[in-house]
Amino acid sequence: MRESFRGLLQSLTIVAALAAGACAGGDAQTATPAGGGGRGRGGDQAVPVTVASVVQKSMPIEIRVIGAVEAYSVVSMHAQITGQLTDVNFKEGEDVQKDQVLFRLDRRPLEAAVMQAQANLQRDIAQAANAKVVAQRYNDLAGRGIATTEQLETSRTSAAALEATVEADRAALENVKVQLQYATIASPIAGRTGALMVHEGNLVRAADQAPLVVINQVAPIYVSFSIPESRLPELKRFLALGTLQVEAKPPNDENPSSHGHITFVDNSVDQTTGTIRIKATFTNEDRRLWPGQFVNVIVALTKDPTAVVVPTAAVQVGQQGQYAYVVKADKSVEYRPVVVERTAGLETVVKSGLKPAETVVTDGQLRIVAGSRVSIKGGEPPQVTP
Repeated sequence: MRESFRGLLQSLTIVAALAAGACAGGDAQTATPAGGGGRGRGGDQAVPVTVASVVQKSMPIEIRVIGAVEAYSVVSMHAQITGQLTDVNFKEGEDVQKDQVLFRLDRRPLEAAVMQAQANLQRDIAQAANAKVVAQRYNDLAGRGIATTEQLETSRTSAAALEATVEADRAALENVKVQLQYATIASPIAGRTGALMVHEGNLVRAADQAPLVVINQVAPIYVSFSIPESRLPELKRFLALGTLQVEAKPPNDENPSSHGHITFVDNSVDQTTGTIRIKATFTNEDRRLWPGQFVNVIVALTKDPTAVVVPTAAVQVGQQGQYAYVVKADKSVEYRPVVVERTAGLETVVKSGLKPAETVVTDGQLRIVAGSRVSIKGGEPPQVTP
């Protein structure tokens, strides 16, 4: 029994020894690649990366925001009199010119009113002329002592009353003529019509809330946007030096940007959002900008002639802030904290941390650490023309 137990212990000891040897061999095999620079930690294996040069060149100082297109002018067309709509002289959604006739109402009742007012005026003019003659006659008779003073005053009052009636008739005639003009509705601006709300044959009223049609002036046109109040002093400083140019471009539009200039700065900062509203005017002759459309806006303030520029992909964000990897002459990398001044698309302006002519890693940062050896894909970095 004891011999069997001893044999079992010997067998377990041998198995344990074999297992330990296998594990040690496996550790030795796996330790080699890690020590050989699998993550670039000091081994001889170089990590392939792409790089770019740090350059010093002129860069624009800009404000980039999202804006919305607004019509330069909006007119809601309403009827000023009640009547039947007899003519619609445009198609909804088409362009119209200033003073172009858009609608006509039934003119017949108004023309009759004009004729009646003219007749009343002629009648009262004749009566006023007769009253004036009578008053003059009583004046002569009173001078000879034939007519009484009361008769004279009555004749004069009657003549004066009829003169006032004539003036009232003239005013009434002008009023009905104006009403007749309201039967023809013309566009006060040149613009684009919207949906037609009332069609020919309908009765329209002066008190109707819904407009007949809405006209938007789209050439020129506004682009409205807001900037942070922290950029307001900078904007005002450059605006005082001259006109500030603005670029606007609809998203996913491959055509060049539309160009305009700032024409309006609001008189107060929105305390809810901490922004101030700005408007830029665009000629919009090509009709690329449309009311209600969102656009990418760039306000060009000035240019920095000595900006230190790197590709945006070279700047990474870590626990201690933004940084970049600089490739040294021996093809090892150096961790370099950087301070970014601003970003303009695919390029970033660095305030401190990098110098012109240095080489930075633009792709492959996740596989390297400080001191890693790298190999440059495609050879030396491309030279960027300042």
